[in-house]
Amino acid sequence: MNARQGFIGQSTERREDGRFLTGKGQYTDDISLQGQTYAWFLRSPYAHARIKKLDTAAAAKAEGVLGIFTGDDFKAVGGLPCGWLINSLDGSPMKEPKHPVLADGKVRYVGDRVAMVVAETLEQAKAAGALIEVDYEELKPVVDTAKAYNAAATAEPVHTEAPDNRCYIWGIGDKDGTDAAFKTAAHVTTLSFRNNRLIPNAMEPRCANASYDSNADNYTLYVSNQNPHVERLLMCAFVLGIPEHKMRVVAPDVGGGFGSKIYLYGEETAMVFASKSIKRPIKWTCDRSEAFLSDAHGRDHVTTAKLALDKDGRFLALRADTTANIGAYLSTFASCVPTILHATLLAGQYKTPKIYCEVSAVFTNTAPVDAYRGAGRPEATYLLERIVETAAHELGIDPAEIRRRNFITEFPYASPVGLTYDIGDYDATMRRAIELADVAGFPARRAASEAKGLKRGLGYSAYIEACGIAPSSVAGALGARAGLFEAGEVRVHPTGKVTIFTGSHSHGQGHETTFAQVVADKLGVPMDDISIEHGDTGKVLFGMGTYGSRSLAVGGTAIVKAVDKIIAKGKKIAAHLMEAADSDVIYEGGEFKVAGTDKKVPFASVALTAYVPHNFPHDKLEPGLNENAFYDPSNFTYPAGSYICEVEIDPATGKTRIERMTACDDFGNIVNPMIVDGQVHGGLAQGIGQALLEHGVYDTETGQLLTGSYMDYTMPRADDLPSFTVETAKGTPCTHNPLGVKGCGEAGAIGSPPAVINAICHALGIKDMPMPATPFAVWTAARSAATAAR
Repeated sequence: MNARQGFIGQSTERREDGRFLTGKGQYTDDISLQGQTYAWFLRSPYAHARIKKLDTAAAAKAEGVLGIFTGDDFKAVGGLPCGWLINSLDGSPMKEPKHPVLADGKVRYVGDRVAMVVAETLEQAKAAGALIEVDYEELKPVVDTAKAYNAAATAEPVHTEAPDNRCYIWGIGDKDGTDAAFKTAAHVTTLSFRNNRLIPNAMEPRCANASYDSNADNYTLYVSNQNPHVERLLMCAFVLGIPEHKMRVVAPDVGGGFGSKIYLYGEETAMVFASKSIKRPIKWTCDRSEAFLSDAHGRDHVTTAKLALDKDGRFLALRADTTANIGAYLSTFASCVPTILHATLLAGQYKTPKIYCEVSAVFTNTAPVDAYRGAGRPEATYLLERIVETAAHELGIDPAEIRRRNFITEFPYASPVGLTYDIGDYDATMRRAIELADVAGFPARRAASEAKGLKRGLGYSAYIEACGIAPSSVAGALGARAGLFEAGEVRVHPTGKVTIFTGSHSHGQGHETTFAQVVADKLGVPMDDISIEHGDTGKVLFGMGTYGSRSLAVGGTAIVKAVDKIIAKGKKIAAHLMEAADSDVIYEGGEFKVAGTDKKVPFASVALTAYVPHNFPHDKLEPGLNENAFYDPSNFTYPAGSYICEVEIDPATGKTRIERMTACDDFGNIVNPMIVDGQVHGGLAQGIGQALLEHGVYDTETGQLLTGSYMDYTMPRADDLPSFTVETAKGTPCTHNPLGVKGCGEAGAIGSPPAVINAICHALGIKDMPMPATPFAVWTAARSAATAAR
């Protein structure tokens, strides 16, 4: 418990859960406006085709139809923008073909938007959509990530601007130094693998409701989105040309995002445009089949990695070559995921002297690929932790020991790939994870499994991630086209009640609780006196939204800075009331006090006085008690941890059962341990889903999505998961934000996939196991291993 107030560090129950559990949450689909109409999107059935003819005449005459919009209506507007510029190794900027709101004469993936029908009811819109006649000239699609840049020889490129289908070829690190280090190596481990494509499946699908007010000449967009200010900025400034002050974006309760709701999509953009034309509000709710086709996907890397070691197992150099699939178009942050958010983390927790990574990003006729929980960090951790574990087994060194020999122990540490870690204690989390996982008892458990004809394995993973995605100076130098700060406003009412306005957006993280805990701790007022407002550009000063585990580290710090201003002004008012010097007034426990005396004034009295100017020197102070602040940190935060997975495999069926999953994380200071544990649990479930079950698969000949429903895309269920052992280490507080927090939202999804695959490889005595490790894949590997052993 915090010695001063006791709010920070407590597992306070989530305040927002009451409305969610009783069905009182308000999601975008719950909002119906006067004169509500409905949109339906005609989508391409082909992965790659020219639109030779698009006839909407019959559909336009259908009952209830108010308007039909096609790519021709959007020729004069901009394309959906990409927010991060990546330059190739030769200095040329990435290829950036227009990403049209609706298809502009060519479709580039199954599910691409061809037309939008607006009607009085959804049923009428769908019926009219069936009357639209489209004559397609089907083209050979480019689908396979690894072969995309060679496909131009046999297929028309996805975009003429990228004739070899490459968006960029980017590199980071010391190539010559890395090559030299490999020449001195006593041992080189090589591993080639694919990081499987994932399809986000938030509980609430994407949804939007757009309206235009002709009297005020402004727009309102309700949308299921993680960063409403960014949505408004991109749509207004880069696509539709609407003055930003003429548009309000509201993201109400949002049922999960995992990154897929960060981006500006064509659906809501088309609806805003059309709302002025038909002068009625337009609603669209994505159905699950549409979501599989059209939500931005995640991962999909093909990589070859090499690790050079000396005779004692110390790392000398790492080389990685990755081909990253970015899909048919550049999504909002697609370009930075396989580069800035991936390769800069390849040092991991290790003091590897030389690292070089080269990334080739390719366009394919598949759905756009962008950030998905972890965004580049899971791919980096998987690469590193798989090759480290493989090297350990090849050299006959215990996997935990080889990591400890190479851990960074002195901070700050400047990595060979551009980041500077401020603090950490990697050995501490590894030691504790080993204790919690009862590694000492593993041989006995393995023997018991073997006695039953089963295989048992143990896998490690030691991850680090860059969180608090914000340092504008760093991000800008690396290609970001916008600042990544955060804003907060603290409004103290005359009664002493407090309203917090934050640019961070909550869609499951529990901000209404944790932000209130921080403010209550700082001001010494009851949490019930504090309300949190977010997700509305009409109320909130500004904000860059929620992603990259940045909410508390960046958004929370902006709020703290605004609270500091409140306290500073309060001291001046209190000094007047107590006839003391400003410098003698201190604030603690919700009271302003004169140091060394018994004089004190409660916070509520100072708040009321602030709104009664004749009771304080208003010639020196403005009335009111309202402050705002922006915060742009000097560095990322660096959460880290050690995960250990123990699996039992039935070689006769390939069924893999996770017996134990242990996670020990260093998140710095913790505001609400219960919420942190919940975040880790959710991340572990998603990471295990990637390792064992989930895989977005396209037919390489036709470009059809083969995993377009839950019949084919397997999500983890409760019985696929063990009872997790999760512990947050005492931690090393972040050195550059006042809360000392680092971020926790993505850790579980980052650290768990390599731990699971390492455990399977250990159990079967094999070098590699592709993700997802389905029963068939494991059964096949087990048979091959048994044959090789014989």
